Amino acid sequence: MDTFKSKLRPSWVVVAILIITIFIIVLTRSSETVIEEKLQEPVKSIVKTDTSSFSKHKNAAENENCLKCHGQSKYTYENAESGKSITKLMYAELIIDRALFYESNHREFKCTDCHSEDYVTFPHPGNLRMETKANCIDCHGGDEQYAKFHFENIDTEFQESVHSAKHSEDFTCWMCHNAHTYKITARTSENIKQTITYDNAICLECHGNLTKYQLLTDKQNPNLIVKHEWLPNQVLHFQSVRCIECHTKKMDDSTLVAHNILPKTKAVKNCTECHSSNSILMAALYKYQVKEVRSARGFFSSIFASESYAIGANRNFYLNMISIVIFGFVIIGIAIHTVLRILK
Repeated sequence: MDTFKSKLRPSWVVVAILIITIFIIVLTRSSETVIEEKLQEPVKSIVKTDTSSFSKHKNAAENENCLKCHGQSKYTYENAESGKSITKLMYAELIIDRALFYESNHREFKCTDCHSEDYVTFPHPGNLRMETKANCIDCHGGDEQYAKFHFENIDTEFQESVHSAKHSEDFTCWMCHNAHTYKITARTSENIKQTITYDNAICLECHGNLTKYQLLTDKQNPNLIVKHEWLPNQVLHFQSVRCIECHTKKMDDSTLVAHNILPKTKAVKNCTECHSSNSILMAALYKYQVKEVRSARGFFSSIFASESYAIGANRNFYLNMISIVIFGFVIIGIAIHTVLRILK
């Protein structure tokens, strides 16, 4: 008995606790790896459109009448007066990247579906410079074909946003969604990082570009790094979360992306808004993916995969139970040691 007691020294208890702790860490790391693999498999990347395949798109031949000038940095025309061939530079803001256009949501449309038919003549009539650009709701509103996207609800949210409130009609859909290049990523890609990068680039197009920012205001564009220095692990947040998760408010759950941009004073600064069981990320950034993963892999797999969405947002039942059992054995071991020490 004395020999047995001598072996149960406090040092052995400490060693046992250390071994158990290491085991828990290894098990957790392994689970995280499995989770990451499940989340990333399969990952669909956006494949660049082959330039030789432009002709397969509807209306590509007609659109080429526009793109032969607006699809490159220079254009050539015949001067009717002198009879000479003239080459000029195209204004940078009027150049349309063919590859990006034929990857966009509007790749099957004709240019003249949105722009005046008068553009088919060259030189273009001067009054066309004053042409009003159509907004998303002008085409998509009240159309049963697009009803599932709830454009009317999106427009209502946008009208409530700080962008619309401060700049009225000067701030249009085009400010964020260039109809020549815009494409949906949240519904077409399983790669969350890709969606985050693409959507954040839309915000940075103005907030990271002083020239474009000052089209609407004379204010100095604030330094985003300094303004967000309160964020812990700032770089990781920028890489893993879209700007709109903290700077918008969803008014209608039927829309995938909130368009009610909030004033900076109302931006989310409470960590638990994302890092909790009621994470706002689950209702926005990950909403569509969770639905798709659950459909493809079943309920359990989708919940298991969702562990890596946001730290603290979800827990895995089985890992919790294993941790509790191990912790229980540690407590029992300490209790036995204590009793034996008292009886000694």
